[in-house]
Amino acid sequence: MNRLSASTSICHYTATDIFVREKNLCKDLIGSTSLTDFLYFLIMGVSPTDAQRAIVEASLITIAEHGLTPSVIAARLTYMGAPESLQGAVAAGLLGVGDQFVGTIEQVAPLLVEIADSPSSSEVAARAIVTRYRAAHKLVPGFGQPHHKPDDPRSPALFAVGDQHQVNGKYVAALRSLGAAVDEAMGRHLTINAPAAMASLFLEIGIPLRIMRGFVLIGRCIGLVGHLAEEQSSPAGRVLWDAAAHAIEFVG
Repeated sequence: MNRLSASTSICHYTATDIFVREKNLCKDLIGSTSLTDFLYFLIMGVSPTDAQRAIVEASLITIAEHGLTPSVIAARLTYMGAPESLQGAVAAGLLGVGDQFVGTIEQVAPLLVEIADSPSSSEVAARAIVTRYRAAHKLVPGFGQPHHKPDDPRSPALFAVGDQHQVNGKYVAALRSLGAAVDEAMGRHLTINAPAAMASLFLEIGIPLRIMRGFVLIGRCIGLVGHLAEEQSSPAGRVLWDAAAHAIEFVG
């Protein structure tokens, strides 16, 4: 009977050394590399270029914090009930990063690839996508933001970082074409939101679609830990619980 085999290229260690990819953790990385550089190297297997570093770092900062989001509320309420489990509260918050919040980056990116790879013009390809979504009675992901009008302020800030590093190619252009098609179909302006901007920039720097949400989770984790630190010194969990209890009407 043949045994299953597998391999890893991420880490191995000896009695005296630890190696991450091909680099010595203690001699080459600790004290010599930034967290952004390290996480990119660990995930992607290569050190980032200046442009890749700038985009990833800007994106992590962008997505880390946005107030009392559903994931933050879940984390705070979980911590209220189980203060002995900080990791459980963080996990509760991360479980809410899905197709409705932040995780939309994975829904937008394939549309941008479709536009960029289309034999038709980007305008024609974008209109076809909008028509397809409207026929299915669905909103095109990546557009609209309930708290910011007329535009999500984070998106132009991200695009500005891209411009500084010449990260503004076909996928950013595809997103702008899609935005124009959405506005045309809706008869009003809908902002390009932050996850959509991140999707276009991640595609530009070569981050695969399959791992994009992982970068988002890293950024969101920072914000959750920040909220839990505040929850320890200035608890809001019981206020949130009480607010929900009084806001929801019981119908017998």
